[in-house]
Amino acid sequence: MTQTIDNKVVSRIYGKKRGWVFTPINFLDLGSRMAVDQALGRLTKSGTIRRLSRGLYDYPVKHPDFGDLPPNYDRIAQALVGRDNLKIQPSGAYAANLLGLTEQVPAKIVFLTDGPNRKVQVGKRTIILKRTTPRNMATAGRISGLVIQALRYLKRGNIDSAVVMKLKRRLSDDDKSTLMNDIRYASAWIGNIFRKIQE
Repeated sequence: MTQTIDNKVVSRIYGKKRGWVFTPINFLDLGSRMAVDQALGRLTKSGTIRRLSRGLYDYPVKHPDFGDLPPNYDRIAQALVGRDNLKIQPSGAYAANLLGLTEQVPAKIVFLTDGPNRKVQVGKRTIILKRTTPRNMATAGRISGLVIQALRYLKRGNIDSAVVMKLKRRLSDDDKSTLMNDIRYASAWIGNIFRKIQE
């Protein structure tokens, strides 16, 4: 029995490819929670998978020189919201970093969600899922959502022509169209910046 559950778990992990982040919930159709936990424990010991935090694992991407690469934070957040089809939206300093508006990856990586609040420590970083309003989630998963969150973080007074220029260069024509389609979800001052990016 043990052998078969280990094989089933490992074949699912291999099927998802390197970089996949998962929790035991992803395997409960294969066996009991206890059997799944034990299988994941054995795979962690053998070095096949990596335990990121309690009940959170990944199948790490390997680099020829640097070994296991750090996990992808979007994938961690996605694993944390689980199978409930909840939405997530990068927020704060992390949103600004993804758009190249800040250099540093923050120690606290915040995602807005329509699901429950959660917090998990992965290495030196804290991943925070923060429940928010449906309005804030209206643009989740789209470039407009990312830009809105980044601009909010930077604050109105800090957004100059250099920031607008960076976004102009960074965003494709399709991205700019998406901003204009979603302008109704942005506050007035952010809407004005959307227009400047589009010009």
